[in-house]
Amino acid sequence: MANPQITETPAAGAASSSYEFGTGARKQWQTVLRRFMRHRLAMASLVILVLLTLGAVFGGAFWKYDITYTGGSSFASPSAEHPLGTSQIGKDMLALIFQGTQYSLLIALVVAFMATIIGVTLGAVAGFLRGAVDTFVMRLVDLFLIVPQLALVAIAVHAFPASWYTVAIVLGLFSWMQVARINRGQTLSLAEREFIEAAKALGASNSRIIFKHILPNLTGIITVNATLAVATAVLSEAALSFIGLGVKPPDTSLGLIIIENYSQFQDRPWLFYAPFVVIVLISLTINFIGDGLRDAFDPRQTKVRA
Repeated sequence: MANPQITETPAAGAASSSYEFGTGARKQWQTVLRRFMRHRLAMASLVILVLLTLGAVFGGAFWKYDITYTGGSSFASPSAEHPLGTSQIGKDMLALIFQGTQYSLLIALVVAFMATIIGVTLGAVAGFLRGAVDTFVMRLVDLFLIVPQLALVAIAVHAFPASWYTVAIVLGLFSWMQVARINRGQTLSLAEREFIEAAKALGASNSRIIFKHILPNLTGIITVNATLAVATAVLSEAALSFIGLGVKPPDTSLGLIIIENYSQFQDRPWLFYAPFVVIVLISLTINFIGDGLRDAFDPRQTKVRA
């Protein structure tokens, strides 16, 4: 008597393919994570950034002074009571830096989110559709890049009520151009691949191809660009505040703290250097994290950078 052959039903085959795809995706992310964790400089930067973020979010809740406190003496020197001294009106500088870091990071995250969403969408649409759409989007990018970004942002911020979210939204609206250009180039390359041609042959719509097939293959580039956009936004916000067009009281930011104490640079340098060092640390750590992510997502990367 012959042994019965086991045949795989279509449903079983689909389930098997789905399982294999899910397993492959998990293995890919595990490989990326493993590569990133071997990048010592990126991991050290991540630890520092997490500590800065935790200090910004929770530091004010545990510190004995808040930003409404004005009971200290004017320009008090650093002491056990006030580790970073006090401002001209007697505010505790450590409390101000906690709050300023929180606002600066919040602005940077909003800017990075907006720049990534706008830039990735326009870049992918332009690269896939090509023709008149591609020409229009790229000329729009060129138009925005011709005029200095800081000048455009300064004019726009001046036209609206001063608040941290106004600064964040305006910066986000003028920070997407490089992201769009990079993603458009990558989309042009992906659009020629066989799986895109197969999707077209099966009748998939343009929107489905862009959002289901192209964008998932740009995850690495999108992640790196979004990370670096955070660092750029922190510096842009600080520059705007330094020229008086950024965050205004009662809100605060690291850039605003610097400009408020700039006149004390020589006599009381700690008032200037404390927020300055935090800005530098945020920018450097995010850039190093971006380098680590770039190397982790690069399949050609065989060596781990220190």
